[in-house]
Amino acid sequence: QVQVVESGGGLVQPGGSLRLSCAASGSISSINAMGWYRQAPGKERELVATITSGGSINYADSVKGRFTISRDNAKNTVDLQMNSLKPEDTAVYYCNCHARPYYSGGYYPYWGQGTQVTVSS
Repeated sequence: QVQVVESGGGLVQPGGSLRLSCAASGSISSINAMGWYRQAPGKERELVATITSGGSINYADSVKGRFTISRDNAKNTVDLQMNSLKPEDTAVYYCNCHARPYYSGGYYPYWGQGTQVTVSS
């Protein structure tokens, strides 16, 4: 079993900052990509940022220059620093990792339960 747990969501005013953290644990042999996705009410889940084990990073255009993703490969953790937050960033943020369990030869996507981020005055 692989578990993915997020933390750090909350309510923040426009222009403020939040930091999300995510930890993957369990029967993990290795992790390739880790990342963050979000889903706003009435909208589809969308990519926010991803980072590979080698450090390659991809951001959605809407968050470039405001959000920073970072990763600790030794701890199987990934963080998302969110600055200059806007009301349109309001969503449930989900952590995702592509992990290979000890009992399998392939990589599979695992999702956290989500954490709410609300940007409002």
